[in-house]
Amino acid sequence: MPPARPLLDRVHRLVENARGVTDHPVLEAVARVGLVAYGVLHLLIGWLAVQLARGSDRTDADQTGALQTVAGTPGGTVLLWLIGLGMLALAFWQAAEVLLWWRGLLDPRHRLRTAFVCTKCLAKAAVYAVLGITGLLFAVGLEYEADERFRELTGETLEVPGGALLVYAVAAGVVAVGLYTLVRGLTGGFMKDIDLPAAPDRWEPVIEAVGRVGYVAKGIAFGLVGVLLWRAATTADVSTATGLDGAMTAIASVSAGPWLLGAVSAGFAAFGVYALARARYPDRDPSS
Repeated sequence: MPPARPLLDRVHRLVENARGVTDHPVLEAVARVGLVAYGVLHLLIGWLAVQLARGSDRTDADQTGALQTVAGTPGGTVLLWLIGLGMLALAFWQAAEVLLWWRGLLDPRHRLRTAFVCTKCLAKAAVYAVLGITGLLFAVGLEYEADERFRELTGETLEVPGGALLVYAVAAGVVAVGLYTLVRGLTGGFMKDIDLPAAPDRWEPVIEAVGRVGYVAKGIAFGLVGVLLWRAATTADVSTATGLDGAMTAIASVSAGPWLLGAVSAGFAAFGVYALARARYPDRDPSS
């Protein structure tokens, strides 16, 4: 037996043991709480976007605004703790899929596809983790404005040598995520995240319909965020570097803005419903 073989076998055993921990029913139950929180946040973003479409200038139609809304409800602090901890558990649960796929990285025939799948798992986990940490910050009273911090970070980056290239790269990445999300909505690829054998047949068309609407709306919104960030790098005007709320505001500012924003808000609400369905019938495997 080659010297490296015992070490590789030991690594395989460690990964299998770790996989057993991440498949524990308790962790899955808490991760489902995170998926419910994820869905509720999107429902709130959709509602806040409607308020923005109706002319409200005190609304942040993004994750920050959604968390502020939760904080203002009775028992808001407890809910924020549940959201934060649930989202962090969801991030860990999602990232653990890499433990299932990592063997493919050792096989040259499947290395590229496996790397893509693992990257997708880790990217999802990162989004969930950021939302979880933000929820916990709000729970302890450390609120902040995501758009303002985004602009500050963009301005700081543009001031360093080569900073504009970095902002261009991030903008291109955000646009790529938007396009990927849009394509996923148009093709129905998101249904891989639903445990279809467990879902009643009569609900599958409904889940797919609301998922398509939700993913298309999110794809458009994220694509616009990337375009605005690209414009900030081109003009050195950081006021155009905004997150989701800035994209919503930009949509509202055009002539048909209220109608377009109404459609986008309906899309985010639809995504919230899809996320709730995924919480009921979750499947971590993005390539099942």
